[in-house]
Order: sequence, then structure tokens, then C-alpha cells
Amino acid sequence: MSLPISNEHLSQLKAFIELCVKQPSIINHPQLEFFKNFILKMGGKIPEQQKTTTDEDTNESLKEPEVEEEDKPDSEPESDLELDMSGVIEPDDDKPHEMGDYNLQPTEEQIEQSSDKRSDAVSAFVEKDYNKAIKLYTEAILLNPQASLLYAKRGQVYLLLNKPNACIRDCIRALELNPDSAAAHKFRGRAYHLLGKWEEAANDLRLACKFDFDEQADEWLKEVTPNARKIEEYKRKKERKALERLEREKLQRLKKMREAQAKAREDSTRQQQQQQQASNDSESFAGSAGAGASPFAQFLNDPDILTAFQDPEVAAAFKDISTNPSNIFKYQSNPKVMALINKVSSKFGGAGGLGGMMGGMPGGPGNRMPGMGGFGAASAQPPPTQTHPEADDFNLD
Repeated sequence: MSLPISNEHLSQLKAFIELCVKQPSIINHPQLEFFKNFILKMGGKIPEQQKTTTDEDTNESLKEPEVEEEDKPDSEPESDLELDMSGVIEPDDDKPHEMGDYNLQPTEEQIEQSSDKRSDAVSAFVEKDYNKAIKLYTEAILLNPQASLLYAKRGQVYLLLNKPNACIRDCIRALELNPDSAAAHKFRGRAYHLLGKWEEAANDLRLACKFDFDEQADEWLKEVTPNARKIEEYKRKKERKALERLEREKLQRLKKMREAQAKAREDSTRQQQQQQQASNDSESFAGSAGAGASPFAQFLNDPDILTAFQDPEVAAAFKDISTNPSNIFKYQSNPKVMALINKVSSKFGGAGGLGGMMGGMPGGPGNRMPGMGGFGAASAQPPPTQTHPEADDFNLD
């Protein structure tokens, strides 16, 4: 396949392409507007024009991009693949020719007339009168729309007129009628090549060579195979990276789930330890009550009181009080402790109030502080000063 340009021009073109690779922004030059439009029509990507670098831009460029590992792009976009675009042309958008009645069952006379039209079309094709050939193939198709080869041959003529989309439409109809049509696969594969659809082209041309080996089809296959392999490799790489990303996300979810479970276990253990500590403090307080332990054990069954003892401050206060009942006056201004004292006092109302409870504490009843009977949060006062009438006998006045 010869090129319609000289070797000198080809060398110049090669040098220009190498310059564009080294300095992509040169494509934005006004004198290269035609080349820029060509790249855009081919689905290419034009680099942004470089702007004058300032100190601020330099400092900004030195910053490390804040990109999560899993958010980084897996690979370059497909449009950035280095593909050989030689032979690719602009797609055609002509209105499709008549395809015939798909359900029509032709008579023998129509089949014979269709065969005559086909012979005339072949003659026009040989004479390179392609428009006439298309007209005659269309007439043959209308007479016998069940003939798969007629669509494939008309598609071949469309190829020579650089109308790949029209060729593809005819070949699709031909393959609907005969999926093993080597000619339809061959011409459609070539049409895909002209449109730059490399994978589709390679697939069709492989099937064409498989059903009926043809040297031209094999040559076309060799032309599209390098690009098709690059795209296939790109997709495999992309697929592999997608699977790796999914695996990373799965491991991260498992890690977070395990961390949440561990935290829940820690919270549960800490709560149990607090409850156990509160229970131990309560039992210790109850045990220190001595003879008054029996009524005191009843109030430990109260869930509100037991919950209050889970507060380390309250538990410590009651432990202090159990050691020395007179220490109760240290907590008159503590609402939490006094609220619990009120609760306990109401429980022991029938046993002489809090004083009755404290009576069994260390020191025995004889050491019970005066004024403790019926003691509550609102009535908590320091012990009254005792008077001694006998002191009057020593009055010297």
C-alpha cells in the first residue's frame, strides 16, 4: 500500500510530529489551527496553552497534591494511547439506501431478475462506475431482499466511496441473513478500520479469515492488529486495577469493621468493669454497716441507687462516709451525693432515717452522731452544740 506523499514530505511530517511530542502546547499556535481541528475531529486531546510562570505558580506547583491513594487514576485515558491513525477518515452521514422488505419471499422470476441486476452491477463495478453499481445492487436487493451477498457487495462499493457507515449498515443486514458471511465480516472490518474502531475491525477481519481466508482480509488484519492489541492491553490493565481497587476497598471495610467491633468490646468491658466496681463499692459500704446490713441490702436492689453508685465520685463519697459517718457533712454542697442520700434516707425512713442506717457502721450505735435520725439532703446540718445544765453549779456569780 503506497502513500500519496513523497519521502521528503514524510520526513518533514515525522519531524513535525516529534516536535509536537516534545512541545505539545505548540499545537495551540494560530498557524496550526487546521492541525488542531484535525486532532479534535479524530477524538484527540489538545493540551492547554502554557501561561507565563509566576513565583506564585511555581510555589503552587511545588506543593504535594492531596490525593488519596484509592482516588488516583488507574491509568491514562484511552484517548492518550499512542495509536497509529493512518487510514482513518471522517465518518459519513448519508441517508441509508433502501434495504428491501426483510420478510419478502421472492418468486423464481424475481430471483432471476435480481441475478441479472447483480451481473450488471458487477460490470459497473469493474468499470469503476460506483454510483451506477450501487443503484443496480439496490434494484437487485429490492427484487430479492433475502440474498445476503447482495448487501455485502453493495457495502464493498460504499467502501470505495469512503462511506464506512453505509457499508456497516449493509454488512449488518447481510450478517443477519447469514452470520457466517466472510464477505460481510471482511468489508465491515475494513469499514471499522476507516472509522478508527480497532477492536471491532480486528474481530471482524479475524472471522473473515476464519470463514474463508482471503489475502486482502489478512493484510487488513495485520494493519489493525497493533492498535487493537494496545487497546486490549489497556483494558486488561484497567480491569486489573479496578479489581485491585475493589480488593483494597474490601480490606478497608473489613479493617473498619474490626476496629468498630474492637471498640465495642472495649466499651462493653469498660462498662462491665465500672458496674462491677460500683457493685463492689456498694457491697463494701453495705458490709461496713455491720448490724444494719440487712435493711441496707434491700436498698442495693434499687436500680436507681445501684446506677448512682457507678459514678466514681458518688461511690468514693459513700466509701468515705462509711469509714466515718461524720464525713457526710463534707458533701452537703454536692448535689449528686446529697440526691443519693435523700434516696437512701427515704428507703430507711422506717429505720430511723439515715441515722438508723449509719448506726451499724464502724464505731457502733454508741458512736452514732447526734441528730442523724431522719437525716436528708434538705435537713443536713452540723451536729448541734450540746448544753450541760450542771455547769450552773459552778457559776461563781
